[in-house]
Amino acid sequence: MTPEPPFLEAVWRHLAMLNYPIDPSILNDDLPEGCEPDAWRGHTFVSVVGFRFLRTRVLGIAVPFHRDFDEVNLRCYVRRKVEGQWRRGVVFVKEMVPRPAIAFVARRVYGENYVALPMRHAIEHDGTGTAMAVSYQWRRNGRWEGLSARASGAPSTPVEDGEEAFITEHYWGYTRRPDRSTVEYQVEHPPWRVWRAADAALSCEVSTLYGPRFVEALAGPPSTAFIAEGSKVVVRRGKRLADTGGGGA
Repeated sequence: MTPEPPFLEAVWRHLAMLNYPIDPSILNDDLPEGCEPDAWRGHTFVSVVGFRFLRTRVLGIAVPFHRDFDEVNLRCYVRRKVEGQWRRGVVFVKEMVPRPAIAFVARRVYGENYVALPMRHAIEHDGTGTAMAVSYQWRRNGRWEGLSARASGAPSTPVEDGEEAFITEHYWGYTRRPDRSTVEYQVEHPPWRVWRAADAALSCEVSTLYGPRFVEALAGPPSTAFIAEGSKVVVRRGKRLADTGGGGA
């Protein structure tokens, strides 16, 4: 299979990943046609992820004032069978960025649920690679909300069947378009080194940000949290799948 041309190239850094078990039936309305929930050891997860988007280029072009920014997203994990093999992917429930133009392009090109809000971040590390703390915040309804994670010890490359690999190594994205067709796009990056975070928290009004159906899952502390080092990332152009509701690619 010939890969689609690159649409976006960037560096993702300092990914804070807070993971929450969830009843898979809650995700039914989020699943594009042809996808089903993916699970790790029988558990279905959603993750709230914050990270730095750096040196961004769209179709090879660096847009002034839109190269470096924060993103926070809520995502779930899916899989799709292609020629007898499973493709493990991600579906984004909601994504926040600080630039309206970025949100507009993502909605227009991929049909993703992007919104633009004022955002800020803080990154702390001791210079030796053995301690790391990150936080991402967004301003909504007159107040700051956010997520944070703190880790210590050396990072490691995830083992193949571990939870860290399950969370960080989904290399496909799926989107349901308004006509109910499914768009599939490939995401390329090397495996990331990961810290386990012993101290992580989400502080926001879940019901108005993500909807009442996510309140129970996101009400308490995450079951696990990671900080991923990040790397250069290539997001390839999306392709509409021919066997879903919207017709041909």
